[in-house]
Amino acid sequence: MISNQKVILDAGHGGAEPGAVYNGRQEKNDNLKLALEVGRLLAGEGVDVMFTRIDDTYQTPYEKAEIANRAGADYFISFHRNAMPQPQTASGAQMLIYEKGGASEAMAANILDNLVRAGYDDQGIVERPGLIVLRETREPAVLIETGFIDNDADNRLFDENFGQIARAIAGGILQTLRQQSGEPVYYQVQIGAFAGKDAAAQAAAQLTAQGFPAFIVYQDGYYKVRAGAFLNMDNAVRMEKRLREMGYNTYMVHEEAVR
Repeated sequence: MISNQKVILDAGHGGAEPGAVYNGRQEKNDNLKLALEVGRLLAGEGVDVMFTRIDDTYQTPYEKAEIANRAGADYFISFHRNAMPQPQTASGAQMLIYEKGGASEAMAANILDNLVRAGYDDQGIVERPGLIVLRETREPAVLIETGFIDNDADNRLFDENFGQIARAIAGGILQTLRQQSGEPVYYQVQIGAFAGKDAAAQAAAQLTAQGFPAFIVYQDGYYKVRAGAFLNMDNAVRMEKRLREMGYNTYMVHEEAVR
């Protein structure tokens, strides 16, 4: 069950170690902001969430791994942002793991797939066995490079779509937890989240009139309009494609059941 799963969220760098810096923007701040928001979303789904840091402090990579190992975590997720020697020369999200295969690669693939859907270019899943936080953690571990901090387009995406990016990462983590626990995962296509029930009902009625199986989920204080609930992801992808062709802005979500 999700409620029995514990994850450690690690905001990379911190304190006197800013990470990558570009035009005054410091990686450590983006990492912490994103880790805290993803943690909030996971906790709302019943996941036991711990953090290596919740403020502007520094731990060595060995200390970060030891925090996770002492806690007996099921997964370790480290948040970072990428950079290149020459600014503006690369963009996209990338996942780093110790080695291919197993739970780490499964989680990396789920998170990366969601980040690509959120707007990032796909920089792939890369083995990095030399990274201490991947090598020294006893639990499956992934490191997320959430776009390039020295790419203006990636920074705009990070800032303007921050909520969607956090939900994409949390969704990938939840999907993996459910897969590993044996719970069925339903893929749903969301077309909007509304503060008012009437607006959501109107959007759902429009979808129904267009031949889509629409329904409303009340979650996190919003009425979310979704179409379809599929055990097979390919079917959900086809549904999403149809909706986008009709002009909808879509977002793939994963749920253990239709609520």
